[in-house]
Amino acid sequence: MKKLIYWLYQPYKYLIFLPLFAVFSLLFSFLAASFSILVNPRIGSFWGATWARVTGYMTPMLVNVKGRENIQDKQSYVIIANHQSGYDIFLLYGWLGVDFKWIMKKELRKAPGIGYASHKVGHIFLDRSSPRAAMESIEEAKRKLVNGTSVVVFPEGTRSGSNEMRRFKKGAFKIAFELGLPILPVSIVDTYKVYNKGLNLLPGKVQMQIHDPIDTLQYVDDQNALIEKTHAIIQSAIN
Repeated sequence: MKKLIYWLYQPYKYLIFLPLFAVFSLLFSFLAASFSILVNPRIGSFWGATWARVTGYMTPMLVNVKGRENIQDKQSYVIIANHQSGYDIFLLYGWLGVDFKWIMKKELRKAPGIGYASHKVGHIFLDRSSPRAAMESIEEAKRKLVNGTSVVVFPEGTRSGSNEMRRFKKGAFKIAFELGLPILPVSIVDTYKVYNKGLNLLPGKVQMQIHDPIDTLQYVDDQNALIEKTHAIIQSAIN
């Protein structure tokens, strides 16, 4: 059955989805950048979220979200999520329902279209070339992450390609301490079945569980305990 679905899906993927995805990516990048410049970066983010939803609908990706009641209005968070697939970006951007910024490598700022739009929308380009540059990136983040605007970090550092989580790196949690913000754990389930590597794309169902926030101030003296707790919480919804 899976093989049949795969072969039936291929003409749609190459003849319809990929051309439309390319067109919509350029269109929504233009809208996001334009509205960020002319109106407000939050309006620009709306177009980014719309692009994510359109991509999900076209795939199609069916989304089940639980735990939105755990998000407090006007509260900024460091959103920590596991990372299964490139489609995690569409899932979070389109369905989380939170105004947030991505932390990106500074090199991505030069990416055609999307890099420019990301800059205008206000996403944070992290420069680790020197301690001074890194501190300037953190200060920029502090200015942007107010009044409910949050930031998303994938602490695994790379895509797992499965429902098995990798160990979390400490960088994401250092950012939470430096920003003085609570952590909002988010579990992502089965996006790797929709999109994996290359052009390995199929329709499918995914889930996103939003957990209770974690007060980082309680873990100032025990960062490892915070990392272990966050990992366990996210893993619990995947199992």
